[in-house]
Amino acid sequence: MTEFKHVTVLLHEAVKGLAIKPSGIYVDATLGGGGHSSLIASQLDNGRLYSFDQDRTAIDYNRQHLAPAIAAGRVVLVEDNFRHLKAALAQRGVRAIDGIVYDLGVSSPQFDDAKRGFSYQHDAPLDMRMNQQQSLSAKTVVNEWPYQRLEEILYRYGEERFAPQIARNIERHRQRQAIETTGELVEVIKEAIPAAARRHGGHPAKKSFQAIRIAVNDELGALEESLEQAFDLLKTGGRISVITFQSLEDRLVKTMFREKSSLPDLPQGLPVIPAGMQPHFKLVNKKPVVPSHDELVANHRAHSAKLRVIEKIQNN
Repeated sequence: MTEFKHVTVLLHEAVKGLAIKPSGIYVDATLGGGGHSSLIASQLDNGRLYSFDQDRTAIDYNRQHLAPAIAAGRVVLVEDNFRHLKAALAQRGVRAIDGIVYDLGVSSPQFDDAKRGFSYQHDAPLDMRMNQQQSLSAKTVVNEWPYQRLEEILYRYGEERFAPQIARNIERHRQRQAIETTGELVEVIKEAIPAAARRHGGHPAKKSFQAIRIAVNDELGALEESLEQAFDLLKTGGRISVITFQSLEDRLVKTMFREKSSLPDLPQGLPVIPAGMQPHFKLVNKKPVVPSHDELVANHRAHSAKLRVIEKIQNN
């Protein structure tokens, strides 16, 4: 079995947030190393867990890692993007669930496997595809997308203040020859950022690599689509736990959760809010749960993690 080392962040907090029922139907939208799936499966008797991942490496690893739970019928592996949540579950006869957990971003094995091209720390072919069957890769984005689109994703998805300079430098370099590797891209990015700015705020390529990765995998679009489907699929009393690792994801989740759990705009002076206009969801935790001091010491990748949980309190 291929080693798939990944320390799951906020593992117990996220699963506790689901308030597992032993006979319930649950989804792990981001299987990865199987941390959440293992813990959820251990709390089921005649319930069932559907574990999604678009990365075949994760699916292959968990066929063995979760073999006893799969054999017992408690876990079903689904090789698919979580943006296809409703359709994939419907194919398996599931049209309502008791809970779903999302552990967003890139898993440690994807970052640590140099040939996947996610990391600015390793020189590797430009790739960054979570689903290695898809055609769009970082190489295509960097070498073929027009200047304006590059600038837009660097600013929007990377919050990179030097987006115009970086996009222009990418354009200059690729006119001479294609940018093939992560190492080449790092140098192009460094060259575009003033020396004084490079001395502060971490690795100069960090924001750009995040932006390109999000664009390659349409991470924010997929997340928004999937969450909308998850809201519809939840039974009354069902919950969604979401762990984010960067501000764009967290802002999206926070906004969608707030909209679902807030009262609609109503005319002033109504003595009673009509029952049909009550929110259908409530926030389980008003503020995000963050890792404990011990977890931060044990796992440096936990530092930016935030957990938000929402519960469905009435059907639409």
